[in-house]
Amino acid sequence: MREYFCGLDVATAETALCIVDDKGDVVLETKVASDPPAIAAALQPFAAGLRRVGHEAGSLSPWLQPELKALGLPVHCLETRHVRAALDAQRNKTDRHDALGLAQMMRTGWFKSVHVKSEASYRIRLLIANRRNLKRKFFDLENAIRQSLKAFGIKVMAVATRTTFDAKVRELTAHDAVLTALCDAMLRARAALWNEYTRLHKLVVQVSLKDEVCQRFMAIPGVGPVTALAFKGAVDDPTRFKRSRNVGAHFGLTPKRWQSGTSIDFQGRISKQGEGEIRSLLYEAASCLMTRSRVSTSLKRWGQAIAKRAGHKKAVTAVARRLSVIMLAMWRDGTFFEPGEETPAAKRPSRAKTAASKPMAKTAKRLAAPTPALA
Repeated sequence: MREYFCGLDVATAETALCIVDDKGDVVLETKVASDPPAIAAALQPFAAGLRRVGHEAGSLSPWLQPELKALGLPVHCLETRHVRAALDAQRNKTDRHDALGLAQMMRTGWFKSVHVKSEASYRIRLLIANRRNLKRKFFDLENAIRQSLKAFGIKVMAVATRTTFDAKVRELTAHDAVLTALCDAMLRARAALWNEYTRLHKLVVQVSLKDEVCQRFMAIPGVGPVTALAFKGAVDDPTRFKRSRNVGAHFGLTPKRWQSGTSIDFQGRISKQGEGEIRSLLYEAASCLMTRSRVSTSLKRWGQAIAKRAGHKKAVTAVARRLSVIMLAMWRDGTFFEPGEETPAAKRPSRAKTAASKPMAKTAKRLAAPTPALA
């Protein structure tokens, strides 16, 4: 029986579909609607010998992947950087060529599948993203007001709280009716953004407080409700990592390495791969743990030791990486955060000293044993 492999170049309206056989010959090239039943119908004549179907990770992947799996297709969601590197060899980039390249990748098996998160995880991510977007737009409007008034010699200096900014701007522009009218629209839009941002922030806090995993995360000094909920949404399934330390590399918190032969071996800054939002939140949590928290923990002392020899920023980055490892292990094992010993543990003796001390330990034990009574 001939085996078939399919590549899907998914777009919003249409999907380019290409099927090749086990020898690499093209069997079918067509375009169908970007809808799971339409894709399944196009693949139905080859269902008996269809071995793998691949599509690149994208905005439609969270919906397309589970729907295609539910229809019984052997579908894989491919890692974007791997796909880009494989398709860069093509002279012309078109949807048809991309689908053919994906089909050949599925035939050779030279691909890397990615984890498609659950619907609950994407709901959490949407909540975090909407909160972040409203906050950014709020600051954009505030900075636009500050910048536009500088042309008239009006300097809006730092204010005590966000709520007093409105009154400060109105006070500074009260002498000019035109500026007052122009700033009024911006201030009303800013107030609306702040109200909606506050509502979403309260929702994030409520969801975090009701979640048992997030509650355990928030017991760590420096980790708040936003960081805890964002980390849970980004990981989704703690068992998908073979080792807890892999989560640091997943979020781009491990150094890059470039090695070739015996003369080149360069280890640079962190890779910054993965989600930048969760990486920033982990960095902020680590910074709070290092600078603001008064709780003495072994993690904080470890970071302080790194700061003495490598600097504060590198120490915070290292603490953020270890913080992600700790949080993943807590979630996977169902454990709680332990601050550690109040004083640093004594330095472990070297192997030579340990080996040399064994005979003396045996001698001391022999001398301390009670002398048997004489007959």
